[in-house]
Amino acid sequence: MEMLAPYTTLRLGGPARDFAEATSAEQLVSLIAEADMNGTPTLVLGGGSNVVVSDDGFDGLVVKVATEGVAVSRDGEQVVVTVEAGEDWDRLVLRAVGEGWSGIECMSGVPGLVGSTPIQNVGAYGQEVAQTIRCVRAYDRRTRHVVDLEARQCGFSYRDSVFKRDLSRYVVLAVTYALDLSESSGPLAYEELARGLGAEPGGRVPLDRARAAVLELRRGKGMVLDPDDPDTRSAGSFFTNPVLTSEQAKELAVRAPGHPRWELPGGLVKVPAAWLIEQAGYPKGYERGPVRISTKHTLALTNPTGGATAADLLALAREVRDGVREKFGVLLVNEPVLVGCVLGE
Repeated sequence: MEMLAPYTTLRLGGPARDFAEATSAEQLVSLIAEADMNGTPTLVLGGGSNVVVSDDGFDGLVVKVATEGVAVSRDGEQVVVTVEAGEDWDRLVLRAVGEGWSGIECMSGVPGLVGSTPIQNVGAYGQEVAQTIRCVRAYDRRTRHVVDLEARQCGFSYRDSVFKRDLSRYVVLAVTYALDLSESSGPLAYEELARGLGAEPGGRVPLDRARAAVLELRRGKGMVLDPDDPDTRSAGSFFTNPVLTSEQAKELAVRAPGHPRWELPGGLVKVPAAWLIEQAGYPKGYERGPVRISTKHTLALTNPTGGATAADLLALAREVRDGVREKFGVLLVNEPVLVGCVLGE
C-alpha cells in the first residue's frame, strides 16, 4: 500500500488501498472509468496542496495526475493557452511572465497543479483564474463522456465552482486560459501588493516586478513551498473569508464594532477570517500539541515537525472554528478538501 502523506503538502495521510499514476488524459479517463464500472471508490490527487487526508488513508484507488503538455495559439491581442491538468501551476505562471502573457502573474507561487485551479477558482492578490479561463475539459463521470465546459458553465464564484460543488462528478483533464499579450501586469487590485510596488491601486507594473513582489509577500507569510520552512508544511489558507448576508453583518457589527469588511454586490459583506481568528484568541504560532497556526499567517494550520496526525490538525481546526463562532457568531468554512474525515458540527 502506498502512503499518501508524502503526496500532500501537509505531510499527512494514511495508505491508499490501490495507487496509480496517470501520464496522459486518456489513461486518466480509462482508470477512472474502469474504477467506476467496478464500483471502486476513487480519489484523484493533484499536487496535494489543498487536501487533508485522514490517518486511515483511502480505501480505494488513488490516481495521481501526472499529465503534461502546453498548447499555445494566438487570438487577436490574446494568447490562448491549453494546459494539461498535471502541469505545475507556478511553472505555467513563470512561463507566462517570461513570454509576456498577462493575467495570472499575481497568482505566482500558488502551489499545486493546473487541474486544481478551476475547482477552487484559485485566486491571490486580486486575481482569480475565473478571470482568464476560457474552457475546461473534463471527464463527466455521470454521462461517461469527455466534455468541454465554457467559463459560463463552470459556475465560478469565490473559491467555488461546479467542480467543487460535486467533487464526485468531474475529473479535470485540461484548462484553457486566454491571456493578454502584454509586458504589463493586469490592474493591481490588491492594496498591499500595490503599496509594495509603489503603485496606485488599479495601476500596472512590468510582469516580472509583479511576480517578484507577490513571491516576496507569499514567502513572508510562509506561502511558498520551502522544505527548510516548517510554516509551509500546510494546506495554505485553511478557512475561507466568510461572506455574510446584510443581517449577519449587522449582528457581527454589534459584537465587533468597526471590524474590517469588504462590501460586495447584493448587500453581502466579506470579512477577513484571519482577523476573526486572531480576535477570538488564536494568534500566529498558537500551538495545540504537534500542530500549530503558522507563525507567519493566521489562516494556515501547520504540521511543523512532520510528526502530527490528521486528527491532530482537525482538532486544532475545530478549536479555532468553534472559538470564532462562539465569540462572533460567524461560522468558518474549511477551504481544503477533507478526504475520509470531517470537521463535524
